[in-house]
Amino acid sequence: MPHRFDHTSLREYDIRGIVGKTLGTADADAIGRGFATLVRRAGGTRVAVGRDGRHSSPELEAALVAGLTGAGVDVVRVGLGPTPMLYYAEATLEVDGGIQITGSHNPAEYNGFKMVMQHRPFFGADIQTLGTMAAEGDWETGEGVVTDVDIMDDYVGRLMAGYAGGTYRIGWDAGNGVSGPVIEKLVKLLPGEHHLLYTDVDGDFPNHHPDPTEEKNLADLKALVAEKQLDFGLAFDGDGDRIGAIDGEGRVIWGDQLLSILAEPVLRELPGATIIADVKASQALYDRIDELGGKPLMWKTGHSLIKMKMKETDSPLAGEMSGHIFFAHEYYGFDDAQYAAVRLIRAAHMIGKSMTQLRGEMPAMVNTPEMRFQVDESRKFAVIDEVLERLKAEGADINNTDGARVNTPDGWWLLRASNTQDVLVARAEAKDQAGLDRLMAMIDAQLAASGLERGAQAAH
Repeated sequence: MPHRFDHTSLREYDIRGIVGKTLGTADADAIGRGFATLVRRAGGTRVAVGRDGRHSSPELEAALVAGLTGAGVDVVRVGLGPTPMLYYAEATLEVDGGIQITGSHNPAEYNGFKMVMQHRPFFGADIQTLGTMAAEGDWETGEGVVTDVDIMDDYVGRLMAGYAGGTYRIGWDAGNGVSGPVIEKLVKLLPGEHHLLYTDVDGDFPNHHPDPTEEKNLADLKALVAEKQLDFGLAFDGDGDRIGAIDGEGRVIWGDQLLSILAEPVLRELPGATIIADVKASQALYDRIDELGGKPLMWKTGHSLIKMKMKETDSPLAGEMSGHIFFAHEYYGFDDAQYAAVRLIRAAHMIGKSMTQLRGEMPAMVNTPEMRFQVDESRKFAVIDEVLERLKAEGADINNTDGARVNTPDGWWLLRASNTQDVLVARAEAKDQAGLDRLMAMIDAQLAASGLERGAQAAH
């Protein structure tokens, strides 16, 4: 029987929707059948499956497994755990692909699927292929078998292999996401003193939304660090592939700032290596990588795109403003917030400075958070093209790797189209507030010239 997906659910990097409205068990079954068919046609036979802690994840898992086995592949269920634990299973078990059921950092009513095949990201055209195959009912049939593997202790052991000394007093906030049980096991092995928040997995996220890139979600961690006078605090998103951090004074250490700390010991070991960051990262990061003797590379936003670029450039480390940190140095190249946490402890130890000192020594920049505004899907990329045309005509200093990033004497500003939503994303950074105001005026002028205004801020 052919199947049609809701047109909003097949995204650039994953499949995602509101359960019961744009995503359900019939979709999960069809994803399983399509993915299994592709695995079999590529000569594979086994797929690993994991899930997050959302209330809808068990039923979606059951339907996905039924689809996978019905199309003739064997399934290895690794159960409840973070997305990077599923990636770890796919990297280390004898399987030909992996699927994690997760709504990531989306609100509780969402869920979705993140996929890897043959140790490569499964995204973009691959995901659209699943839609085409479903519409045509182009699926293999068979009878696969299901086995359960408890991989969490192995995974935690592998995380500990990234530790290389350093004893600290740390606060950990799992936000009731699926990282909780892994963090509980991990801190028992780490030396030092550890204080945990919200490590019980709860799909209602009763304490705060599990997105550490929104500063308001770090309020409880800041209070804990202040009350116990801890060295620093670490936070995780709903499925454990994005990290947030604060120093001992409660200052946020943003994604690009974390990368500048993590890069230092890596570049000591691998002088001249390419370190990748996305177009939203601060100029201060690119300057710092250069100063440390590395090759900074600005690349497109999106975890799948960055993983591919790392392979292409043999990069040992990459990161995004959104808190995805990718280690290929002594690891597998995927984004893993738990592993990034261990490596951050190690970096502070190897550099020999406190997290507060490391954060305090960073150049003071005035910048905006990521600003998003709604735009019609049909206009999204066209607006960016118009902006680039006008900037070229003006002779502006532009980097068009992913949208328009414009350098001026004040600093830089960025306007790009989101790959996953009908929004434009803007960001700006200057040395002082007056400079930032001038940059924002440039963004507003470009939006106005394309018939848009910045007024309506879209939600994340």
